[in-house]
Amino acid sequence: MKVSLNWIQEYLDFALPAVNEVVEKIGAQLGAVEEVIDLGAKYKDAVVVKVVECNKLEGSDHLNVCLIDDGGNTPNVNRGENGLVQVVCGAPNVRPDVRVVWLPPGTTVPSSYGTEPFVLEARELRGVVSNGMLASAKELAVGDSHEGLLLLDNDAPVGKPFAEAYKLNDYIIDIENKMFTHRPDCFGELGVAREVAGIFNKPFKSPDWYLNPVATESGSSDAIKGLTANVEIPELCPRYMLAAIDNVKIGPSPVWLQTYLSRVGIRPINNIVDMTNYIMVLTGQPLHAFDFDKVAENGTADIVVRNPHADEQMTLLDGKTIKPRADAILITAKGQPIGLGGVMGGGNSEIDANTTRIIIESANFDMYNLRRTSMEHGIFSDAVTRFTKGQSSWQCPVVLAKAVALVKELCPDAQPVGEAVDSNAPRRENQPIPVTANFINERLGLELSAEEIAALLQNVEFQVEQQGETIQVTAPFWRTDLELREDIVEEVGRLYGFDKLPLVLPKRVINPAPKDTLLEAKTAIRDVLSRAGANEVLTYSFVHGNLLQKTTQDISLAFKLSNALSPDLQYYRLSLTPSLLEKVHPNSKAGYDQFAIFELGKTHIVQEYEKDESEAVRELNSLAFVYAAKKSVAGASYFQAKYYLETLLNAFRVRELVKLVPLSEVDLLDNIWLQQVVAPYEAARSAVLQDEKGTMWGVVGEYKISVQRQLKLPATTAGFELGPLLLMKASETERYQPLSRFPKVQQDVTLKVASNVPYQTLYQQFHEVLQSSKQEQMTLVIEPLDIYQSDQDSDSKNITLRLTATDTQKTLTDAEVNALLTTAAEKLRGSLGAERV
Repeated sequence: MKVSLNWIQEYLDFALPAVNEVVEKIGAQLGAVEEVIDLGAKYKDAVVVKVVECNKLEGSDHLNVCLIDDGGNTPNVNRGENGLVQVVCGAPNVRPDVRVVWLPPGTTVPSSYGTEPFVLEARELRGVVSNGMLASAKELAVGDSHEGLLLLDNDAPVGKPFAEAYKLNDYIIDIENKMFTHRPDCFGELGVAREVAGIFNKPFKSPDWYLNPVATESGSSDAIKGLTANVEIPELCPRYMLAAIDNVKIGPSPVWLQTYLSRVGIRPINNIVDMTNYIMVLTGQPLHAFDFDKVAENGTADIVVRNPHADEQMTLLDGKTIKPRADAILITAKGQPIGLGGVMGGGNSEIDANTTRIIIESANFDMYNLRRTSMEHGIFSDAVTRFTKGQSSWQCPVVLAKAVALVKELCPDAQPVGEAVDSNAPRRENQPIPVTANFINERLGLELSAEEIAALLQNVEFQVEQQGETIQVTAPFWRTDLELREDIVEEVGRLYGFDKLPLVLPKRVINPAPKDTLLEAKTAIRDVLSRAGANEVLTYSFVHGNLLQKTTQDISLAFKLSNALSPDLQYYRLSLTPSLLEKVHPNSKAGYDQFAIFELGKTHIVQEYEKDESEAVRELNSLAFVYAAKKSVAGASYFQAKYYLETLLNAFRVRELVKLVPLSEVDLLDNIWLQQVVAPYEAARSAVLQDEKGTMWGVVGEYKISVQRQLKLPATTAGFELGPLLLMKASETERYQPLSRFPKVQQDVTLKVASNVPYQTLYQQFHEVLQSSKQEQMTLVIEPLDIYQSDQDSDSKNITLRLTATDTQKTLTDAEVNALLTTAAEKLRGSLGAERV
């Protein structure tokens, strides 16, 4: 945002201090300053002069010898006896009595200033000396016209510096646009002037035309019979206003208007277009002008604001033909697009030299829709910059009234026709925000009184009413960013000066922060599985719907994203296992013949609910693990996953708290989360982790044949998934246990059981009997050694287990350990028919 100090000074009741002080204040309390431009340095030698004589140069068909009057103020220049200066000029519009800009010898041409400076000198042309030059708008960098001289107003002061006569002895402060993202009012010189007054603790009063707009007297016209507006998409166009004007004469803008626009980087075009740009830069509200005759039919213009039709195209002002995006805002007339709302006008309705009747549009559009339209079509106009910051709908009539008045000023014969059209006018104004001085002071560390706070806010035209301890603050109509008490706190802090806030360290207790048991559990899980040879991966929380279907999960329970980052990331995942399985084939294909991967993350489930709507979203922490190998390993792949699971459970000392129950024997009717977790697993080759209370924590096992085929998994693939909350149980007690000083005792036992007795059942009962029989100070570890079945005996099998026993108070004997094994064998004989071999 380029800010002209001379421009904003016109709206201030106090003189601005030195430029460096203004820049410092703006940078500290308003926005980051990117550049400060001394505009006066560019025009320091340019002088307003009057052409007294103009005679053709002998031997030339276009050059003229001019005698100019500079009031005798320019030193070190050759003059005639009458005090006039001789300049040779080839401009077609040079003539006696016009007032123009003279660049004396030794002057740098303004358009070359700061790039490749072109310094003028007194030089001879066809035997006649020319002292400098008379300048065009392009050479003065106030426009693009190079066809003739820039003709000044008839009352321009002769001999006065051009910069002084047209307020170009100015400084331009370029403020970073991002600083004003939520301050649409600061995209206008008027809004910046108000804020500058506020940060200097001076009261500001907006001009009357801005606070109390007075509509210009309107009449009738035979050519303009009617003007209507129909907004079909009010949610995208909160307000749409139009005004018609007849007897408009298109021509160059006055020099003052051209200089105001050029100093902030806008190219002058003609008086009507320049008027709309001038008001936009002044107030922040973009305007657009249509040629009435190009959009009207039989003297009536019916403007419709709608979305584009299928395959509809339009040509913009810059000549580019586009197919507007489906939900773009289209301004249409006679069934044809005449403008891309809030972005750029259409080429079929633009103002040209033949225009005599115009429609001025003052509207408000949805900033998010405009941002998407601008990005898709690559159009980043000044209007887009301002509309995408959220301009206030209440500003539309104010700006429209000012535009009509300015057209009358630029075109004295212009006549407004009828009343302004106002479609979809807003009803709700800014509401009072109650706040107390104590609330503000507590957050800023200040001791401001209610009166001081009121003064700071009233300086920038807030309405403030004090009711006891409460201050009722109402934001003006141009402020759309204030809703909460905290917003008022920020406003007071900024206007007072954040650099004035006391530098006091916050009070803090010295008690150590409580431990995050979930975070500690996750860290320990990573350590355990990494030491066991597994690699942690991090995948997206979003998955493709095809992946959910391939792993037989219920896609209706997954949240679907309305604005997915990519077509492959449509749904929130229901569990982590599908994400891991999707990574198995690429790794296997890359040459990794055997690997284990795991992931810790969150899953989301849409849950059916009736009374408590808070249960609509169920977010769970999960741990998933997958083991994969191209070649077969000894035993079923289930045992590979079970080995890693038991390693984890033993490390957390929760192995004794859970048992593995065959998945085929578990009722999951009420457990929606576990239903989705076990969906990829083969029921006959998987087991569920269940604690003594019957709570199910996860699953371990092999995957369904259909899952293996569709995801191209190796023959040996298995895994598990569970909630880390189970492992957090270990955090309730100390993990550290000192090693026993006494030696351990190992004994093997072989039990012969019927071939239909599952190993897990025998192991579980054996474990339970030993735990109930051992003494408290004893530690027992049971490991499987072998499962053997003879070819001659298909009815039975031998299962060999190894018991490692340690006592923390004494040395155990073989007899004591053998007694434990005997007790366990006897009880298993009764329950399973096991015989000790």
